[in-house]
Amino acid sequence: MTIVSHPKYLDLINEFPPHLISSEANYIAVQQVVDSLLDGGQLSPEQRKYLNLLGVIIHEYEERTVEIPDIYGVKLLNVLIEEWGLKQKELVPIFKTESIASAVINGHRQLTVEHIEKLAKFFHVSPAVFFSQS
Repeated sequence: MTIVSHPKYLDLINEFPPHLISSEANYIAVQQVVDSLLDGGQLSPEQRKYLNLLGVIIHEYEERTVEIPDIYGVKLLNVLIEEWGLKQKELVPIFKTESIASAVINGHRQLTVEHIEKLAKFFHVSPAVFFSQS
């Protein structure tokens, strides 16, 4: 096991000693350090190692505290449409007509098994993500 003892790495550790996050204020402080590293341009190998360490700390905190809502069905579809920057008409091949696409997207019509299968393939996700996990 190799311990990183490069002076530049130790400077980073001394400037902002990594620690387990115990509050929202700590979380924000660690995020600010991460942001400043990422905004600084090309990262040195020491900065990348330090950033990875901070990432592990952030991940551990988020696993303990951040509740991810169960988004499924039409809500999930709308999130995917927004994330992918799609327009309703681009989903016509899945729904067959723009009016059906509109009705589903606006919650006036249910997703069918066929829609879910086609959407899963289109967005490269499991069909299971369109169903409630509870």
